[in-house]
Amino acid sequence: MPQSQKTFFSVFDSFSKKVTKATGSPWAFFTAMLIVVVWAILGPVFGFSDTWQLVINTGTTIITFLMVFVIQQSQNKDTVALHLKLNELIASSEKASNRLVDIEDLTEEELDKLKRFYITLSELAENEDDSFASHSIDEAKRNHCEKVVEKSDGVKKQKQD
Repeated sequence: MPQSQKTFFSVFDSFSKKVTKATGSPWAFFTAMLIVVVWAILGPVFGFSDTWQLVINTGTTIITFLMVFVIQQSQNKDTVALHLKLNELIASSEKASNRLVDIEDLTEEELDKLKRFYITLSELAENEDDSFASHSIDEAKRNHCEKVVEKSDGVKKQKQD
């Protein structure tokens, strides 16, 4: 990427961060509310004309249109940062599955399949004392079967006594 393009992106990133922070403040809300109140008060002065309505409609449309891009830039950056933090946590944990690193790049079908995997794993591990006891469906099934056998053996011993 050329240096001029990097500089432009850096300036836009800095700008979007400042604008997003400023527009998310209580002062921005009260300023916007004040503008709407002043506009409403001026309605009778301008006879509630089409031009009076057009002023607020045009202003809010332009601001909304521009803010979508500024907020999306900040949101994209925050999302990437969050994914990187989560990837670091996954990579640093012995018990976490590294298959989840970069999961955001999967298709909708792949995400649904993975979701079903974790639902099944959760159902199998529901009765586990240790929440870190199993890391795969096979392991969870094996643990579940072992517990069922242990319980049935305990019941058989009680009946024998």
